[in-house]
Formats: sequence, C-alpha cells, structure tokens
Amino acid sequence: MINPHWREPTSTLPLRWGTYRGRYLAGLLLIVGGAIQLQGSNTWTLPLLLIGTTTHAVGWSIMPSAGWRRMLVIVPTTAQIWLMLTGPASMWMLVAPYLCWLLVRHRPPASYLTVVLPLANGFIIPQFFMEYSGMPLALVISMTVFVGSAWCARLIAAGGQKLSESPTAFR
Repeated sequence: MINPHWREPTSTLPLRWGTYRGRYLAGLLLIVGGAIQLQGSNTWTLPLLLIGTTTHAVGWSIMPSAGWRRMLVIVPTTAQIWLMLTGPASMWMLVAPYLCWLLVRHRPPASYLTVVLPLANGFIIPQFFMEYSGMPLALVISMTVFVGSAWCARLIAAGGQKLSESPTAFR
C-alpha cells in the first residue's frame, strides 16, 4: 500500500536557486534532449556531438538532488550515451543511466531491483534490431521500459516508507 503522505525525497531538499518543479522539468528535458541530439549526430556533424554532450551534462547538474549525486552521474551517463552510437546491440548499457537516475532521485535500495527490466530489455532488443537503422524504434521501446521501471521504483519507494518517516506525517 502506498503511503498517502509520501513525498519525493528530492522535493524536500533546500534549493539554492529555482523551484523543484522547474529544475526537475528543465533537467529532464536537457538530459533527454542532449541524449537524442548526440544519438542523431555522426562524424560529419561534430558540433552536434559537443552540443548534445554539454546539454546532457547540464541537465544532470541542475536536477534537484544532493550535489554529490548529480556530479557523480555525469561521466558514466555521458560515456554511456556516446557508447550507444554503436547501435541497438548496446541497449543493455541503458542500465548505467537507469542506476544513475535511481541515485539522483534518492531511491531506497529495494527499488534497485527494478534494474532487471532495463537489463532484460537490453538483451532482448538486439534480437530484433541488429542494424543502426533500427535504432530509433529500439530507443523508443527501451525508453518506454526505462520510464516504466522508474515508475515502478517510485512505487516501491512510496510503498516502503513508514508513516513516521514521512516529512509531512505530523504537520
């Protein structure tokens, strides 16, 4: 059962600038937009690789979270996005940004069990899409699994928090 008093752990953090919702939406847009920009690049469009990489890193750096968590995830997620330029066979590597997402969103250890879904997706997708021409559809399917897994992790986090731990329990 989901605790009706549960709040996102990152929404209770004090922010030095901006609002929680504004930083969350802007960060999410920049993370995904930068990754898409980078995936749409090639050796003839090198400036787009730089723009996508920078946008992706800035997105992670403004997400509402503990500062060390935001900074820790920039290098592995950016490296993973670059490695995905190899095509659908690299879909299993979406596990790295998924784990980083759970870290930045302050998810409890039990929610890390949901990593099984993106990992399984990463091994199933290459069975159907082998060439880079299949990458757009492979990405859509993989991102659907990624988002669904993230929502499952959120439900686990919300269901596992005790009422007494809730920041709004006794207000």
